[in-house]
Amino acid sequence: MTDRKRRKGLIASAALLGGVLTVAACGASNATGHGGGANAGRQDGSQHESTQQVDEAAAQDASQAKITITPRDGSTDAGLNDAKVTASGGKLTDVTMTTVVAHQGQQSQQSQQKTVAGTLSADGTSWKPKQALSRATTYKITAHGVDAQGRTAVENSTFTTVSPTNSFLGNFTPEDGSTVGVGMPVSINFDKPVKNRQAVQSAISVASSSNQQVVGHWFGNKRLDFRPKDYWKPNSQVTLKLALDGVEASPGVKGIQNKTVHFTVGHSQVSTVDTKTHLMTVVRDGRTIKTIPISSGSDDHPTYNGQMVISEKFKQTRMDGSTVGFTNNDGKGEYDIPDVPHAMRLSNSGTFIHGNYWGKGIFGKVNTSHGCIGLPDVKGAGDPSTDGAWFFNHSQIGDVVKVVNSPDQTIKPDNGLNGWNMSWSQWVAGSTT
Repeated sequence: MTDRKRRKGLIASAALLGGVLTVAACGASNATGHGGGANAGRQDGSQHESTQQVDEAAAQDASQAKITITPRDGSTDAGLNDAKVTASGGKLTDVTMTTVVAHQGQQSQQSQQKTVAGTLSADGTSWKPKQALSRATTYKITAHGVDAQGRTAVENSTFTTVSPTNSFLGNFTPEDGSTVGVGMPVSINFDKPVKNRQAVQSAISVASSSNQQVVGHWFGNKRLDFRPKDYWKPNSQVTLKLALDGVEASPGVKGIQNKTVHFTVGHSQVSTVDTKTHLMTVVRDGRTIKTIPISSGSDDHPTYNGQMVISEKFKQTRMDGSTVGFTNNDGKGEYDIPDVPHAMRLSNSGTFIHGNYWGKGIFGKVNTSHGCIGLPDVKGAGDPSTDGAWFFNHSQIGDVVKVVNSPDQTIKPDNGLNGWNMSWSQWVAGSTT
């Protein structure tokens, strides 16, 4: 999406919560029509519909069930009694809420994940946890619903509850014990502004078994990322140490964390999307393993150029244009697709690479989306033979998707986990140690 076309509703920043990068639901519509529908594009791709027609076609078979999760995705100061899930135009079928206790205490060095019990209303339109939430804790909610025609919908939210006023918390990614791609930075998002950046950064260290030099870079006063000059070496071990207990971030506000986090860098996978050829080339450990036809951003809403890191994966998720500024005159989203399959986040502002079941004859031929990258897929995300499913199943958090030949600008380094779009000298200049 170009700056000229991006609207004021775009999300400007992300929260790194308990090892997961989260922001409000992204929107993306990659289609020229719903198969067989009145607005379907020609199968040979020689002509395609306007963005408005694409949005209408994508909504033709969409579920009427709309799920709302409170607190909103990406919240860092949620109240202890705020959590709830509601459904309109249908009913909830399943709600799962989990917590990751990965930040407090010196006695435990391992993340502890547990399920939070809740109560579903008799009519299926609301759900709430049975007890008040804990302070300074990250929670994730995944809710499924269905409308009267049996069409499914899904919504996701990750948020962190408020910490005491005299303490600060660093929410980090990747998660302790995880295996990630070579592009994955260590990214820490603080729940309160940090005035004494040097003291805070000095209390954090990141080291790799590959012996690569790792340097921190501040994006504002609440986010600190670490990375080496080049991608991590495959099959290396990385250790993050947070010695923030007692460190004063600002007058009267001290850290509460003393934790060591270990993660593994797995294979090297860099997938290059060429928006002119409409193809994505997947390279694993230096060898091309697949070429996939794609459809990227339209002329009005081109996809960002640059190196983008996969930061979240959803087998299905809702994409609502209103959350990223694509709204009609009535304030509703230009598109609202409740069950986008195999979605992987590439930016804070709404760029995903995801499966597309509503576009016919577009992949490898035309670019039709609001900025995302679409792959052939099926409704329900249940067919493992599709390209969308294949790429989802063969990708990990931290893998790199590189976009070339788009008419848009290069993505900003702080828009997602995308610091690789900054030169090494610029990166080092943002360090305080």
